[in-house]
Amino acid sequence: MNSRCSQYQGVLEAYADYLPLTPKTPRISLREGGTPLYHLNRFARAMGLPAYVRLYAKYEGANPTGSFKDRGMVVAVAKALEEGATAIMCASTGNTSASAAAYAAACGLRCFVVVPAGKIALGKLAQALTYGAKVIAVDANFDEALRLTKEITSSNPVVLVNSVNPYRLEGQKTAAFEICDTLGLVPDYLAIPVGNAGNITAYWKGFKEYHAKGKIRHLPRMLGFQAAGAAPIVRGHPIESPQTVATAIRIGNPAGWKGAVQARDESGGTIEAVTDEEILNCWETLAKTEGVFSEPASCASLAGVVKLARDGYFEAAKVKRIDDPVRNGEPVLTVVAVLTGNGLKDPGLAMERAPSPVTVPADRNAIEREMGLR
Repeated sequence: MNSRCSQYQGVLEAYADYLPLTPKTPRISLREGGTPLYHLNRFARAMGLPAYVRLYAKYEGANPTGSFKDRGMVVAVAKALEEGATAIMCASTGNTSASAAAYAAACGLRCFVVVPAGKIALGKLAQALTYGAKVIAVDANFDEALRLTKEITSSNPVVLVNSVNPYRLEGQKTAAFEICDTLGLVPDYLAIPVGNAGNITAYWKGFKEYHAKGKIRHLPRMLGFQAAGAAPIVRGHPIESPQTVATAIRIGNPAGWKGAVQARDESGGTIEAVTDEEILNCWETLAKTEGVFSEPASCASLAGVVKLARDGYFEAAKVKRIDDPVRNGEPVLTVVAVLTGNGLKDPGLAMERAPSPVTVPADRNAIEREMGLR
């Protein structure tokens, strides 16, 4: 076959040597992974970042179901199939449910999803339902939904595919590999939203594995960001009723708390809180300066980078890497912010904040007047 026409085969094929696969593991794929890495020069300038900060975004919204969850789900479902499973289950604020339902559909598995009633974005709920999952809404927050799901799967022949499933993190770590492979170096900082905290744990695992294999020269500092109304790690205690417009990280007691703290401490990084206003400002600015539409929770990473820059964090921690160029005598710092999901996941919020379309008569003159041409 002409190599120019061959398709990217997905995470299991691309990084098989780094994954817990056996000859019996089915090589399933929805062509997850291989997502774009954008240089956010216009956004960085608009937000007043220092010139020596080279900012990139790893856009996980380009995955098959529109979020980073597909990377981990493909491994979790493949291993479930290997073990003879016929059903999978998850608790979700949205993205996990969409991913689990899609891979279940593609592999002929039953899928059960438990969601907090009234607290899941419409785009995500529509995905899970359309893929054929059985969606069960409970009058509780995500943390309680996860507790119930763990209880049910522990005593029934149903595989839990939340991020407490270690195979999920194995798949999610591949994004760290891709960042290094694309840049040709390791970033100085990796900024990431923190909700249930599995992703920051997975990225750190990926970077450490690449470093141990000699694929990268050093390790990045991990920068995690929670929404201010849902910031248990920052506050140091669980939040009983987390509140934020960033629904994907509206979690008050992260299952991956320990791993997130370990990633922060081992890397010499930080985990901070950003306000909904800061998140939404970056969300709208990103779309208008770069043409990248992400779900609001994704932009906790960008909001955090902007906040740290304004607080002088990068100036104080500035380092020079031997394989980085120098701009105007200042060492260039490479910062990669992870955008975890697609903007179409939460269309309701986008429509609420966008100006309404202008209605004019079906007349050329009227349209040109509205365009400012007359």
